[in-house]
Amino acid sequence: MKSITIQGTKRENVGKKSTKALRDAELVPCVVYGGKETLNFSTEEKSFKDLVYTPEAHTVSLEVDGQTIPAVLQDIQFHPLTDKILHADFYQLSDDKPVMMEVPVRLTGRSRGVVAGGVLRNPFRKLKVKALPGNLPDEIVVDITALRIGMKLYVGDIKTDNFTFMHPDNAVVAAVRMARTAIKGADLDDEEETEGEEGAENTTPEGGEAAAENAEA
Repeated sequence: MKSITIQGTKRENVGKKSTKALRDAELVPCVVYGGKETLNFSTEEKSFKDLVYTPEAHTVSLEVDGQTIPAVLQDIQFHPLTDKILHADFYQLSDDKPVMMEVPVRLTGRSRGVVAGGVLRNPFRKLKVKALPGNLPDEIVVDITALRIGMKLYVGDIKTDNFTFMHPDNAVVAAVRMARTAIKGADLDDEEETEGEEGAENTTPEGGEAAAENAEA
């Protein structure tokens, strides 16, 4: 996974006055935990540009007063009116300790159902995974070619390699719904042509297990 560098300065005082002074100076109070000691530091708000305002996922190399700490962003707080960053929490990485983070989902292929006039739904733009730092994926690639109208693709249908999804298997990642302009005949013809391929598709028809439907609701 790609990493970006954020430079900061250690905070000696962590009270309300100190925090307000930092924000007035357009600095963001931060904390990194997960190591031997919790470290409080501050950094410029623009340091988060390539970490927060991007669809990609990154780990972080924190450089604080000569100390380099590998980490991931765990939580970030924004002002409810101005959207200015108020505070950020980081978690220190260790090669032998699993970590959780959100990874973007990238859909590939041309859904048969969409070609027939259906509408693609993509509830999850990101999925939370758990893995050792060295196994964190840059993205989750999902092929939706086999999805016809009325079909869904679940978290449990996605093959994983050295990481675990922190979502139930019946969470819907992609689905194709019927639209008013859907060409029903085209979808049925396509289904007949591919009847022999049913066993090879890792997708589930809509109206399957009740647990899956309840989870989506």
